[in-house]
Amino acid sequence: MADRAFLERLTKQLANEGKLIEAGWVAMRLAAIPDNAPAIQLQEMRLAYMAGAQHLFSSMIAILDDDREPTADDMARMDLIHKELEAFRSELELWVAKAKGRG
Repeated sequence: MADRAFLERLTKQLANEGKLIEAGWVAMRLAAIPDNAPAIQLQEMRLAYMAGAQHLFSSMIAILDDDREPTADDMARMDLIHKELEAFRSELELWVAKAKGRG
């Protein structure tokens, strides 16, 4: 099991790499999950966390105002979040396929 100092360094690294949501998961893990939590608990909690983030991001995109232009920085940040969540979506699809005996 990773120690707390390692997880804190990882959070900073992930944020710098455009993985803000993954960094949020790591931060939640530090704050709310015991260090000795079993791997299956960590997997299921990450799944729930990332699914919530995916829902939120999709909802944000759906409700953007058509009459306002985002800045270049806004678009770059949104693109990083989008890429991160698309990677998770692919991971989720593989996980679901395995759970259904197709992977």
